[in-house]
Amino acid sequence: MSNADLERIFDTSDEWIVTRTGMRERRYAAPGEASSDLSTEAARHALDRAGLRPEDIDCYVVATVTPDFQFPATACIVASNLGAVGKAAFDIEIACSGFIYGLPMAASFVRAGVFRRVMIIGVETLSRITNMEDRGTCILFGDGAGATIVERTQAERDSFLSCELGADGRVPELLYVHAGGSRNPMTQELLDQKKDKVEMSGREIYKYAVNKMVGTSKNVLAAAGYTAADVDWIIPHQANLRIIEAAAKRLEVPREKIVVNIERYGNTSSATIPIALSETIERGDLHDGDLIVFTGFGGGLSWGSIAWKWIG
Repeated sequence: MSNADLERIFDTSDEWIVTRTGMRERRYAAPGEASSDLSTEAARHALDRAGLRPEDIDCYVVATVTPDFQFPATACIVASNLGAVGKAAFDIEIACSGFIYGLPMAASFVRAGVFRRVMIIGVETLSRITNMEDRGTCILFGDGAGATIVERTQAERDSFLSCELGADGRVPELLYVHAGGSRNPMTQELLDQKKDKVEMSGREIYKYAVNKMVGTSKNVLAAAGYTAADVDWIIPHQANLRIIEAAAKRLEVPREKIVVNIERYGNTSSATIPIALSETIERGDLHDGDLIVFTGFGGGLSWGSIAWKWIG
């Protein structure tokens, strides 16, 4: 869905969208295509790159706010699609912070010896919960999936250096879907009011996002014995180019060290960071020993950053 396509739906322009978001395109899942379908393809891609089989993964974790069903977990369906029946599988739901929460969880499982390999998948079909009559939100969101495998190796170095996660549930209405849960079960009236779609207070989210991404990035670097000057790459949640640039400026990290692909995909929530990581790997930009900061922010409100050393 390009900006030109959106121009034909409501009163907007490519210039207006790009200036405010940095987005030019976003991808939508095909009719009938669910989050488990996107996840399965992303998982197969990750397995192929790693030279592994589905049964080599001990645990499948899916981060999403757009599951196939209220239950069972989408991860169970993905594992079954791959032929990995019997493997551990579960979902986590923390909106755009999903991958940021899931990656240290996977690393902790591996460190503790619970599992040898864990796959963490970030996936969203946000087009299903986007109000196409609200130009403040419908320009932002896209669909997508990305998968990462965390495994125990014989290397003396540890990739996972430090992380900081946080949440503030006092203001959930700043970014949420009002209806469909136990608080507000779905009714025809709520459907008519489009309360089954994403609602967001953009200005408040912007301030929270920049402050938390900057603060937690500095903290995880300090905990690992580094500063922003040591960073090789920052891979941030692709929520809005303004947020990314403001955070990078405050961290005093050069633009060329910030991974940005928001112009092609928009905000795919839990999927933005693993998609950006995958593209960075495929370009050959990551080198052994590179210091990476993953940082993100989402509904909840929730936030977090991870300091990671690339081994490979």
